[in-house]
Amino acid sequence: MGLKRAGEFRRDAVRIALTSGLTRKQVAEGFGVGMSTLNKWITAHRDTGVVSKEDLSLAWENDRLRRENRILKEEREILKRQRSSSQAKSHEV
Repeated sequence: MGLKRAGEFRRDAVRIALTSGLTRKQVAEGFGVGMSTLNKWITAHRDTGVVSKEDLSLAWENDRLRRENRILKEEREILKRQRSSSQAKSHEV
Protein backbone atom coordinates (compact mmCIF):
# COMPACT_ATOMS: atom_id res chain seq x y z
CA MET A 1 0.00 0.00 0.00
CA GLY A 2 1.46 3.35 -0.98
CA LEU A 3 2.05 6.08 1.58
CA LYS A 4 -0.73 8.26 0.15
CA ARG A 5 -3.15 5.34 0.14
CA ALA A 6 -2.20 4.43 3.73
CA GLY A 7 -2.96 8.00 4.81
CA GLU A 8 -6.36 7.94 3.11
CA PHE A 9 -7.10 4.57 4.69
CA ARG A 10 -6.29 5.94 8.16
CA ARG A 11 -8.29 9.12 7.65
CA ASP A 12 -11.29 7.10 6.45
CA ALA A 13 -11.06 4.83 9.50
CA VAL A 14 -10.87 7.84 11.85
CA ARG A 15 -13.75 9.64 10.15
CA ILE A 16 -15.96 6.56 10.31
CA ALA A 17 -14.98 5.82 13.92
CA LEU A 18 -15.87 9.35 15.00
CA THR A 19 -19.06 9.91 13.03
CA SER A 20 -20.74 6.64 12.08
CA GLY A 21 -22.26 5.62 15.38
CA LEU A 22 -20.48 2.28 15.14
CA THR A 23 -18.39 1.13 18.05
CA ARG A 24 -14.63 1.45 17.68
CA LYS A 25 -14.46 -2.34 17.85
CA GLN A 26 -16.82 -2.60 14.85
CA VAL A 27 -14.81 -0.04 12.89
CA ALA A 28 -11.50 -1.74 13.72
CA GLU A 29 -12.86 -5.11 12.63
CA GLY A 30 -14.32 -3.59 9.47
CA PHE A 31 -10.97 -2.08 8.53
CA GLY A 32 -9.05 -5.16 9.60
CA VAL A 33 -6.93 -3.36 12.19
CA GLY A 34 -6.50 -3.76 15.94
CA MET A 35 -8.28 -1.59 18.46
CA SER A 36 -5.02 -0.08 19.72
CA THR A 37 -4.05 0.85 16.16
CA LEU A 38 -7.40 2.53 15.51
CA ASN A 39 -7.19 4.39 18.83
CA LYS A 40 -3.68 5.66 17.95
CA TRP A 41 -4.95 6.87 14.57
CA ILE A 42 -7.88 8.65 16.22
CA THR A 43 -5.57 10.36 18.71
CA ALA A 44 -3.20 11.41 15.92
CA HIS A 45 -5.92 12.67 13.56
CA ARG A 46 -8.58 13.99 15.94
CA ASP A 47 -7.70 17.68 15.52
CA THR A 48 -6.40 17.59 11.95
CA GLY A 49 -9.65 18.45 10.20
CA VAL A 50 -10.32 14.88 9.06
CA VAL A 51 -13.76 15.39 10.54
CA SER A 52 -15.28 18.85 10.59
CA LYS A 53 -16.32 20.34 13.92
CA GLU A 54 -19.92 20.29 12.69
CA ASP A 55 -19.71 16.57 11.91
CA LEU A 56 -18.18 15.88 15.32
CA SER A 57 -20.88 17.92 17.00
CA LEU A 58 -23.56 15.95 15.15
CA ALA A 59 -21.88 12.67 16.05
CA TRP A 60 -21.77 13.63 19.74
CA GLU A 61 -25.43 14.64 19.62
CA ASN A 62 -26.30 11.33 17.95
CA ASP A 63 -24.43 9.45 20.67
CA ARG A 64 -26.27 11.40 23.36
CA LEU A 65 -29.62 10.68 21.73
CA ARG A 66 -28.81 6.98 21.34
CA ARG A 67 -27.96 6.75 25.04
CA GLU A 68 -31.13 8.62 25.98
CA ASN A 69 -33.20 6.40 23.70
CA ARG A 70 -31.67 3.25 25.22
CA ILE A 71 -32.44 4.47 28.73
CA LEU A 72 -36.03 5.32 27.81
CA LYS A 73 -36.53 1.88 26.25
CA GLU A 74 -35.15 0.22 29.38
CA GLU A 75 -37.46 2.31 31.58
CA ARG A 76 -40.43 1.42 29.39
CA GLU A 77 -39.64 -2.28 29.69
CA ILE A 78 -39.41 -1.99 33.47
CA LEU A 79 -42.77 -0.24 33.60
CA LYS A 80 -44.33 -2.89 31.35
CA ARG A 81 -43.07 -5.66 33.63
CA GLN A 82 -44.34 -3.85 36.72
CA ARG A 83 -47.73 -3.32 35.10
CA SER A 84 -48.12 -6.94 34.02
CA SER A 85 -46.94 -8.11 37.44
CA SER A 86 -49.48 -5.94 39.26
CA GLN A 87 -52.27 -7.06 36.91
CA ALA A 88 -51.41 -10.70 37.57
CA LYS A 89 -51.55 -10.08 41.32
CA SER A 90 -54.94 -8.36 41.09
CA HIS A 91 -56.36 -11.38 39.22
CA GLU A 92 -55.06 -13.73 41.95
CA VAL A 93 -57.06 -11.98 44.68
